[in-house]
Amino acid sequence: MATVKVRLVKSPIGYPKDQKAALKVLGLTRMNRVREVQDNPAMRGQIRKVSHLVEVVE
Repeated sequence: MATVKVRLVKSPIGYPKDQKAALKVLGLTRMNRVREVQDNPAMRGQIRKVSHLVEVVE
């Protein structure tokens, strides 16, 4: 299955709990950490929810 690399580029401090939970699902707990997640609609939705905090690495 295809994967997507995601990097946390902005701190989630001061953002709602649901956005912090989305980052935890993606496995992004520290700044500049890169995680490889499956490319499926559920993960794409989580990435879209916190798109202002993360970047997709090519």
